[in-house]
Amino acid sequence: MATTAPKHEFVYLASQSPRRRQLLDQLGVRHELLLPGEDEDAEALETTRPGELPLAYVERVTLNKLGAARARLKQRGLAPAPVLCSDTTVALGRRILGKPADAAEATATLRALSGCSHRVMTAVALWDGRRSAVLVSVSRVTFAELPDALIADYVASGQPFGKAGAYAVQSALAGWIPAIAGSYSGIMGLPLHETRQLLQDARVRIEMR
Repeated sequence: MATTAPKHEFVYLASQSPRRRQLLDQLGVRHELLLPGEDEDAEALETTRPGELPLAYVERVTLNKLGAARARLKQRGLAPAPVLCSDTTVALGRRILGKPADAAEATATLRALSGCSHRVMTAVALWDGRRSAVLVSVSRVTFAELPDALIADYVASGQPFGKAGAYAVQSALAGWIPAIAGSYSGIMGLPLHETRQLLQDARVRIEMR
């Protein structure tokens, strides 16, 4: 079967996460960063709404980030190319566990996750120059009981900050996760299966390395 020639040689990645850059490299996609300027309040895009469910929240935030990135691209007069955005949220039931504001919130979050299963939802959105599309990966992570001393040491290390749910699956806490169901790359912050689907639909070059 004949393959369609790529239309785009690279994408703009509107994310400050080094993990998402690594995952795009793993997929074989050239990318350039399209980060917020000093005049942008990027954190404001992640504000929750009363009663909002986790799935609706992660889709809305990701599309909001995509809209802001598109405006940034136009304002800066950069070469046209698709724009990729992603956002991850951790949900314990209907409760959204965002990035902890301080050590006390990080500690409380990890105690809530201890000995429980929770969902990790990562939405990925792509604008191909004409239209936007979004896909969501939902995974389940189970934690063993986390000792208070472990939580204290992990919080003191600074690793919970800037991360939804106050942890990273690729950190030392991986030793306390007996079960994962779903996408490991999605839990890290960029579900590669869904990302590949969006990139292929937009005819972005993906190289086997």
